[in-house]
Amino acid sequence: FSHTPGKTAGGDTGDIAVDHYHRYREDVALMAELGLGAYRFSVSWSRVQPTGRGPAVQKGLDFYRRLVDELLSKGIKPAVTLYHWDLPQELEDAGGWPERDTAYRFAEYAQIVGEALGDRVEQWMTLNEPWCSAFLGYASGVHAPGRTDPAASLRAAHHLNLAHGLGASALRSVMPARNSVAISLNSTVPRPLSQSPADLAAARKIDDLANGVFHGPVLHGAYPESLYVATAGLTDWDYVLDGDLTLINQPLDALGLNYYTPALVSAADPSARGPRADGHGSSEHSPWPAADDVAFHQTPGDRTDMGWTIDPTGLHELIMRYTREAPGLPLYITENGAAYDDKIDSDGRVHDPERVAYLHGHLSAVRRAIADGADVRGYFLWSLMDNFEWSYGYGKRFGAVYVDYATLERTPKSSAHWYAKAARTGKLPEVEAV
Repeated sequence: FSHTPGKTAGGDTGDIAVDHYHRYREDVALMAELGLGAYRFSVSWSRVQPTGRGPAVQKGLDFYRRLVDELLSKGIKPAVTLYHWDLPQELEDAGGWPERDTAYRFAEYAQIVGEALGDRVEQWMTLNEPWCSAFLGYASGVHAPGRTDPAASLRAAHHLNLAHGLGASALRSVMPARNSVAISLNSTVPRPLSQSPADLAAARKIDDLANGVFHGPVLHGAYPESLYVATAGLTDWDYVLDGDLTLINQPLDALGLNYYTPALVSAADPSARGPRADGHGSSEHSPWPAADDVAFHQTPGDRTDMGWTIDPTGLHELIMRYTREAPGLPLYITENGAAYDDKIDSDGRVHDPERVAYLHGHLSAVRRAIADGADVRGYFLWSLMDNFEWSYGYGKRFGAVYVDYATLERTPKSSAHWYAKAARTGKLPEVEAV
């Protein structure tokens, strides 16, 4: 996908990226220097099982074995995510996530990685942001594989759910019972533009398409009836077979929540024309199947370099929602962060006060949620380093550590030093204390 002209900003590819493959020891040493207690990383399915079938390539698995050993030697807990959108090409050529067989292939892959690392890694996540895989990959086409078929995107969503359930079972079949199995959802916080019935209905529709389509079967063993009604013109959901919802509804040990910004929606004005302000890339095709009657609006306030409004109240709202949605289930913030146009100054430093303020606001929101009764066990910043941001290429810098892409030199930003103090002390330093 990244090698297809026009698919990524600047034609950037992930071929080298930050070269963590070769530099992981110095990167882990940097984590230890910053006092980080855990490192969340994703395993590349294509590195471990290039065709998506058959035995593992041990050279691919060996990298993750070395990485885990290095982390543990520095007292850093590894947290493994099995799928972060990189599907082996042969499986995509066979139909990808809209095909049921892909879920079974994922379960085999999950078992392979669980057998290799499960004795040393206690925290596991099956999928990262399946909404993006399904709807940005198969509906709007802004992410791999770049398809624009809304009906196929709904099939993909179901088979990703099935992959989670089958993968969770596969992990548990080969790992110690002490290990934690979770999923990371980029749940949207949809807010209606007004309290009119039409705007409330628009927010409900987006809630179903962003959240209910995943947490419904994963947490409750059922899709929302309103989702079936809303999408009836696209699909009859005949690919949801008997027993699927039971397979998907595996007991979770934790739930990962990824949050960046809320969504402000209303009923669409049929006479209005213009770009869709949902923050999910530029495409003539919507990532929201059967939601052409919904309009997205820019929320007021300061924005990051992604154009996303900074609103920590959305994170608090999201945490409290899932505290109610799944009482007793431990929560992790598995992604939260901001992109800014960071530069190295004449002294060789990178000063990013905007990111420090962003982190202070959002970590404060997490603390408020804990005070309000939420069981939040951890927080993972997106991201440790600037990196390849999919269709945005290298143009968006989310890292607390600056990467010079020409030399691959790493430079901790002022936010990294602030975050290190928070990690070491468990307290939030003043915003100026960087």
